[in-house]
Amino acid sequence: MDLADLIVEREEDGYFAYHRSALTSEALHRAELEHIFNRSWLYLGHESEVPEPGDFVRRTVATRPLFFVRSRSTGEVCVFANSCTHRGATICRADRGNAKSFQCFYHAWTFNSDGGLIGVPDEEGYGPAFDKSRYGLVEVPRMESYRGLIFVSFDPDVDELVDYLAGARAYIDDMMDAAEVAANVMQDAASTNGKGWSGPLEVLRGTHQYAMKANWKLLVENSMDGYHLGPTHQTYFQFLRDQNVDVSPSTGTMKLLGNGHAVIEYSGSWGRPIAKWNAAFGDASRPQLEAIRERLESTLGDTGHRMAELNRNLFIYPNLFVMDNNATALRVIEPTAAGYMNVAQYELAPQIEDPAVRRVRLESYVTFAGPGGLATPDDVEALESCQQGAGSGVEWSILSRGYHDEVPRMSGELQMRQFWRRWQEQLLARSLAPTA
Repeated sequence: MDLADLIVEREEDGYFAYHRSALTSEALHRAELEHIFNRSWLYLGHESEVPEPGDFVRRTVATRPLFFVRSRSTGEVCVFANSCTHRGATICRADRGNAKSFQCFYHAWTFNSDGGLIGVPDEEGYGPAFDKSRYGLVEVPRMESYRGLIFVSFDPDVDELVDYLAGARAYIDDMMDAAEVAANVMQDAASTNGKGWSGPLEVLRGTHQYAMKANWKLLVENSMDGYHLGPTHQTYFQFLRDQNVDVSPSTGTMKLLGNGHAVIEYSGSWGRPIAKWNAAFGDASRPQLEAIRERLESTLGDTGHRMAELNRNLFIYPNLFVMDNNATALRVIEPTAAGYMNVAQYELAPQIEDPAVRRVRLESYVTFAGPGGLATPDDVEALESCQQGAGSGVEWSILSRGYHDEVPRMSGELQMRQFWRRWQEQLLARSLAPTA
C-alpha cells in the first residue's frame, strides 16, 4: 500500500483511521529510522547526569551507539559516536562513570574527553603522513541543550532546537521555572549542593529499562491516551482506594503544540511532589510544600497554580514523553523492529528535596509507571495484544474520538491524529523529494 493511502480521513464524517500495516511492515520501520528518527531532534540525556569534568554516560539513540561526556578542558558537554575511528570497536564500554581518557580495548587507541586522538601504539608503523588530529572521535552532526535537556540530531540541516520544540518550549519553561522557585524556598538548593550541575532539577541515578513486542507508535498513542485509564488500570485505582485516596475521575484538556508535539493537562486527586500536599507525604512535610505552593502562585501566578495543581503528559515528537504527575519521569521510546521496542525511563527531581517527599515521589513512580508496577504491565499487555491483532486481517485502526470537539478533551484522540499526520508528512516528504 502506498504511503499516501495509509491514513484515511474524512473531516465531514469525523472519521480518521490508519492502516495496520504501519505497525507490521519492516520496510516502513526502516523508512521511519531513515526519514523520521534520522531527521528529527531526539532526546539523549540530561546535563545533570554528567555534572563534573570527565563524567560520561553511554546511550543508544535510534539504534546508534553514542556517549556524552563533560569535557575536562572546556566544561562543555560533548556527544560522540561510540566507535573507534580505527576499526570501529565501541570506545565507551560502561554505562556511566568518570574518565580522564577513553581507550579502545581492541588496539588501545586512546582519546581525550574532547574526542582528540592522543595515543596510538606503534604510531610510527603508520608512516610519516599519519596525522592523529584527523582521527578524533566523531561528534554527532547536531547537539543542543535546552534547560538541561540534551537533544541530538543526525541531520546537519535540521531546524534549530528552539524552533523545533515550538509550543513544547513553554511547558518545559514552566516546569523549570517552577522548579527554580521551589529551589529558592529550599534555601537555594542549586548553589549549596556542591555539585557541578547548577540547575534546579537532576536525573536521579538508576534507569528503568524494559521492552515490548509491539510497534513503537502504539506506546506513543498510549502515553497520551486519557481514554484507557479507567478500563485498563483498574488494579491501580483500586490500590489507591485501599490507601484512602480519592480517585475522582480526572478532568483536563489537550493542546497541540506544533511539529507533532502535544500535551494533555489534567487534574488528579493524588499529591504532587512539587507543591500539592497529600497525607502520604506525612504531616512534617506539609508546611514546606504549602510554602512552595504559596511562592509558586505569588511568583508565577496562574502558571504557578497550574504547575502545583495539575498533571501533564508532554509529548516531544517523535519519541520523548515528560510524564509530570505524581512524580516526573522522562520516557524515551526506541524502535528496534516493526514489532519490537525498547523503553527507558528516568526520574527527574529537585536536587534537594525533603526525604519524606522524595520517598513518596519514588514510591509513586514505581507503583504506577515502573516496569513492575501496577500500571505499566497493563499497558505492555494491551499494546502487545494490539500488535498481535494487527496481523489478524482486520486492516484499520480508528482514531475518531472527539473529532468535532470544540474544546479538545483529554480522553479524545486529536493528539494521536496529529501524531499520525506528522508521521505521514515526514515519510511522504522524504520519499517524494527529487533526487539529484
